Amino acid sequence: MGGNGAEFFIKGESEMTRFGGVLSEVCSGGELIFLHGELGAGKTTMVRGFVRQMGHEGAVKSPTYTLVEHYSYHNKTVYHFDLYRLGDAEELEYMGIRDYFHPNAICLIEWPERGVGYLPKADVDIKILYEHEGQRRIHLEPVSERGMQVFDAFNGLYSASS
Repeated sequence: MGGNGAEFFIKGESEMTRFGGVLSEVCSGGELIFLHGELGAGKTTMVRGFVRQMGHEGAVKSPTYTLVEHYSYHNKTVYHFDLYRLGDAEELEYMGIRDYFHPNAICLIEWPERGVGYLPKADVDIKILYEHEGQRRIHLEPVSERGMQVFDAFNGLYSASS
């Protein structure tokens, strides 16, 4: 699958939130999405758009200290992981990480490189890079068959809504 990605240029927080919302619309459950980017790149902002599109109205904060936050809607659960403060990848085994990956769950994982060896392969890999003047460049790449379905649906919906 590698190398089949697309790039998107995002200007501002509202556009990053919209990007996450459109991504939410094309996920039906069972997806594992890795989110890469420096601190402050917009990973949590993207997740905020994702869960708000599903109907969440409360605060969406990064689970930096709790490692995971969950949001449930319409027989689906979104698990938002932030592994930035993970001391050792083996801690994921102790927290029962495998229990989070089920057909009704969508798992969004920030800092997935800190869980290498304990995380399954992602369906979609998203890299957020700083550009000039606060803009972001997002590289979205499908890395599984399911990821390719998400990717194709996202591209059609996102470009239609731009």
